[in-house]
Amino acid sequence: MSTFGVENRATMAPPVARSIETRSLLVGVVFSGIAIVGWFLRPDEFFRGYLLAFMAWLGVTLGSMAILMVRHLTGGGWGMVIRRILGAAMRCIPLMTVLFIPILLGLPRLYPWARDLSTIADPHLRQHVEELTKSYLSTHGVILRAAIYFSIWNLLSFLLTRWSREQDRPNPRDNSSRFRAVSGPGLILYAFSLSFAAIDWVMSIDPSWISTIYGLMLLIGELLSGMCFAVVVERILVKYEPMSEWLKPDYVHDHGNWMLTFVMVWAYFCFSQLLIIWAGNLPDEITWYFRRFHGGWSAVGIALIFFHFVVPFLILLSRPFKRDIRKLVWLAVWLLVMRWVDLVWIIEPNFSPTLTLNWADIILPIAMGGLWMWFYFHNLNQMPLLPMYDPEAREVLVPAHE
Repeated sequence: MSTFGVENRATMAPPVARSIETRSLLVGVVFSGIAIVGWFLRPDEFFRGYLLAFMAWLGVTLGSMAILMVRHLTGGGWGMVIRRILGAAMRCIPLMTVLFIPILLGLPRLYPWARDLSTIADPHLRQHVEELTKSYLSTHGVILRAAIYFSIWNLLSFLLTRWSREQDRPNPRDNSSRFRAVSGPGLILYAFSLSFAAIDWVMSIDPSWISTIYGLMLLIGELLSGMCFAVVVERILVKYEPMSEWLKPDYVHDHGNWMLTFVMVWAYFCFSQLLIIWAGNLPDEITWYFRRFHGGWSAVGIALIFFHFVVPFLILLSRPFKRDIRKLVWLAVWLLVMRWVDLVWIIEPNFSPTLTLNWADIILPIAMGGLWMWFYFHNLNQMPLLPMYDPEAREVLVPAHE
């Protein structure tokens, strides 16, 4: 066998990745079957839960892609060691493109602007929706813009993956300049496309309300989701070679610092939106928070303050904690759960004035998560865990001295 073949086989994901891939598919199929039954029996609840699940897993997918592009711009071993972990998540964009189709089928059940205006009882809201449908929000417009968003994301994923594959073979061309040339504009395109997607798919559930920072709130949540998921996967892989030889405490520490940064920026964006709307106290702007300050939803908001920001912030100030992957992974899992809670708080009050969780809010994220994880570990098994012929990989391959 050639040296090239031996090196690549030695750097592939361990057998546990195949096992997780199979189990994830089983979970996804079983819970998808339950979800399909719910689609016919309780379609309104189904589509609300589906939107929640879609935004949660899209967050991990796009957040991973964004962090990967940041790594290509900045360099560093922290990103090299999880580069293929992030890349496998990024390559789930085609799956998310397909999973977006049910949302298109459920537009009238999710969005007032997609329904017959005569069904809207509030005359003020009906007039507002009528104006929006003439200027921006329409079924055809949303479908066209969605096609543009997914085209951008799939193109970025395709280019970054194609050039990355070239570094798995001896004597590759230096693609560093290519990665930087795509990642710089790619991050800008990601920020704009995600912001507009957030308006189309989430904020427009309540078309009477707008916020200029709304897209950034979801964007930073996606970055946090992507980094937390990378920490979870590297914790799984670090039990086995070759990740056990590559993952150094310094890299884990850097990943913890990224989590701390994203937690702080998320809190800043959320507080900024609340402060501006609170100070303005305009009837058209306070409706969003009014729903979330009543009917029991305020308890969820308070929980987010403490368990999405205060507690993780204080924990992540500890340097020893951030250098221990066995401890950091538990906080990463917790923050992924809190990202789901945050999306529940953002989406569900538009449909239910009182604190209510239905079956779809639980079943759909698990069903979609099972399918996503199956596709993710399938992607992870297709390429070595490290681009061995990338000159920057040497930093990871140098043995740790701690």
